[in-house]
Amino acid sequence: MSLKYNSKQRYKSIQGLRSFKDTLPTEAKRILSKKGKVYNDTLDNWKYIVGKDLFKVCYPKSFKSSNKLRGNCLNIMVKRGSEVDLEYSKKDIIKKMNSYFGYHVVESIKFNTFGGQLDRKKEKNSLNVTKSEHIKKIDKIKNDKIKNSLLELTKLFKNR
Repeated sequence: MSLKYNSKQRYKSIQGLRSFKDTLPTEAKRILSKKGKVYNDTLDNWKYIVGKDLFKVCYPKSFKSSNKLRGNCLNIMVKRGSEVDLEYSKKDIIKKMNSYFGYHVVESIKFNTFGGQLDRKKEKNSLNVTKSEHIKKIDKIKNDKIKNSLLELTKLFKNR
């Protein structure tokens, strides 16, 4: 891969294959470099870090990196009623996070509660997908392949 300076463009470009990170805008790169690595890895391995029981009632909301006044903090959304279980396992979560990354990543954990509103919204969306209004709109489509694929998609949402 060689660097090439384009006279027509303001920035230099790289010939050949580029990684996904190189194609992103600079603002997105800053966000990914600061928070993205730790937060994405915790999302991917959340079930392993927390366990099956707590995985059903909580998920990581955000990760705040260290500052002069505070240390690294992980914000977790917890379903109302199971805060006590998560409070008892707080030290275990910090130990597993630090051992997974290999260095001291998280110093503290904050909890935010929610009342199970996310479950209700998902149910409403899945019910609204297959209403007769939508089926009438799908029937108006002239292309048979698109029409059949949309009808199959609505059947899958109905099964969920």
